[in-house]
Amino acid sequence: MPFTPTTTIAQLLAQAAQQGMARVDAQMLMLHAAGQPTHARAWLITHDSDELTDAQRAQWDELRQRRLQGEPVAYLIGQKEFFGLTLHVDARVLDPRPDTETLVDWALELLPGDGTNLRLVDLGTGSGAIALALQRERPKAEIWAVDASADALAVASGNAARLKLPVNFAHGSWLSPLQGPFDAIVSNPPYIPSADPHLADLTHEPLSALASGGDGLDDIRLIIEQAPTHLKPGGWLLLEHGWDQSEAVQALLAAGGFDAVQSRADLAGIARCTGGKIPQSHRSDQTVE
Repeated sequence: MPFTPTTTIAQLLAQAAQQGMARVDAQMLMLHAAGQPTHARAWLITHDSDELTDAQRAQWDELRQRRLQGEPVAYLIGQKEFFGLTLHVDARVLDPRPDTETLVDWALELLPGDGTNLRLVDLGTGSGAIALALQRERPKAEIWAVDASADALAVASGNAARLKLPVNFAHGSWLSPLQGPFDAIVSNPPYIPSADPHLADLTHEPLSALASGGDGLDDIRLIIEQAPTHLKPGGWLLLEHGWDQSEAVQALLAAGGFDAVQSRADLAGIARCTGGKIPQSHRSDQTVE
């Protein structure tokens, strides 16, 4: 039987699937290599018998190999959709996960209206995903985004400029560079235990945005410790965490003086966000600059 080279788009996608690549990943990379929008999957159906140019094939082969080696699709195509926003992302920041939209939904539920007279802060902003989503939905709110990584802030501020969203940025560790009080503090901090074997599968993403001490809760403890002096009476602290950490985070919040402590489930029905409200009797020792 004569050798038939793998040349058409349909054949190349089938080959990627045989090598273990998820179908949606292969489709997005193929669209990117072919110069098409990554959401235009109908184009793949109508052009499944097309052949890539030599330049497109070379790019496809490179993207396919890098994806098979574990590099996130978002880094390979340079963008990620989050809460209806197209964010530019690269290896300087964590690849935004859809489940983090649960945190945004919760914050918006607690803070209705257009954001007038509201002050919010996103800690460990990374690509700016949470802060930018909140700013779009609450356009009159004063929103701050903090990160200890200057590289991450460069990515986030670039996204803000491109999307024309007036988020304020601060460089530093958690709440240390800011003055309160805030109506809400939200964060998707590092929460993976430093010895967790799953970190070996995440080597393409910044370790500082993933791991946090022996039980994964070191940064969450620090945020809970700092938050009361930066919150208005009745203000909320909302945290994303690992799939098995909701009870531990609830206990930390309760011990930290928070009321109405509760958790919210992600898209898979797993409790992945936990928050609490500072009592109305609380008085912050911070003032607005």
